[in-house]
Amino acid sequence: MLLEKPGRQNVKRRVVVTGVGLVTPLGTGVEKNWQALINGQCGIGPITKFDAEDLATKIAGEVLDFDPTDFMAAKDAKRVGTFIQYCLAAADMAMEMAGLTIDEALSTRTGVSVGSGLGGLELLERNHDILKKSGPRRISPFFIPGMISNLAPGNISMRYNAKGPNLSVVTACATGSHSVGEGFKIIQRHDAEVMITGGTESAVTALSVAGFNAMKALSTRNDQPEKASRPFDADRDGFVMAEGAGILILEELEFARRRGAPILAEMIGYGASADAFHVAAPAPEGEGAARAIQAAIDDAGLPKEAYGYVNAHGTSTYFNDLYETRAIRKVFADHADKLLVSSSKSMTGHMLGGTGAVEAAITVLSLNRGMVHPTINLENQDELCDLNYVPNQAVKVSLEAAISNSFGFGGTNACLAFSRYQD
Repeated sequence: MLLEKPGRQNVKRRVVVTGVGLVTPLGTGVEKNWQALINGQCGIGPITKFDAEDLATKIAGEVLDFDPTDFMAAKDAKRVGTFIQYCLAAADMAMEMAGLTIDEALSTRTGVSVGSGLGGLELLERNHDILKKSGPRRISPFFIPGMISNLAPGNISMRYNAKGPNLSVVTACATGSHSVGEGFKIIQRHDAEVMITGGTESAVTALSVAGFNAMKALSTRNDQPEKASRPFDADRDGFVMAEGAGILILEELEFARRRGAPILAEMIGYGASADAFHVAAPAPEGEGAARAIQAAIDDAGLPKEAYGYVNAHGTSTYFNDLYETRAIRKVFADHADKLLVSSSKSMTGHMLGGTGAVEAAITVLSLNRGMVHPTINLENQDELCDLNYVPNQAVKVSLEAAISNSFGFGGTNACLAFSRYQD
């Protein structure tokens, strides 16, 4: 297949999604996740990775069915952080779904944009303990390359011989969405034909939970883990930590057509903004979030009335859910009342750097399969959160276009826009 880099014409190239891969607390694999989401199942439970007895929060969304040796040799698994294991597994799934093989001709036109909010935090904690107890000579030589965030895309590039642009975005809870969005723009500006994009996280550790507890950010509904994440509900009391990874294969449309790739959806827009307001709290009235949503819609070029679904950031924190609602209303005006809005985090928990990519993949599947998953645990809807959040039951619906929102600490916002693929 001839792959000549074209000139940089001021023409936006069309970009399609040809494969997705998912590792979440709902399971390892796309179909496991999809069925759990549509059936309203929750992946949150008591923490098992460490003794949480002394912590205010004793629950999390853990990936319990994952065996790294299903995706790599045992010796290789030991040399990398769990966040890298997750993204390699999700990348394998996405590449298989896309039916994509990267030969030498394609290698320099294939890039990777995969981020992680906290990288290999469990390796940092483990090696810190080793340093204090046994001294510096006992530190593993694999500690640093197994921990730093850019080794997620680095390992993916080595696995698939992807020699194009390689980057790792770190924007807290918006990491996965920014990573997908930047991959989209790389293809649009002619710097790649294929981008392996996404986010990954494995930060359910004692230090991270203690840190988020200190910020009063986490739910402490320890007696009912499956009820703890309840976005847009009046009784919400914070988000639930989780772990996982999502990968999306993005391809330039004509390249995908020539190779006969399966096309799940088209990516049509990407918007990003900053609140410039506070290290943790969102800007009042969701002003920054609204600008990111508006930017994605402007980039996509479709009328607002074309959108039928919003995969919400929906963290189950008081201000996020309220201000995200107001941001959606500000952008969509009267059309907001016709939107379906649901939060995947009601079932998965909050996967931090992985969550935006997971939710982008879910949005793609919703467009492709004509189904929107519910927001579970929505039993007493906050009267100030006044949209249709698809309470507790999935909805079958034909969608033309949808957006996925992600907003992170530091006031960093991202919105991704997708549409059902049409020639």
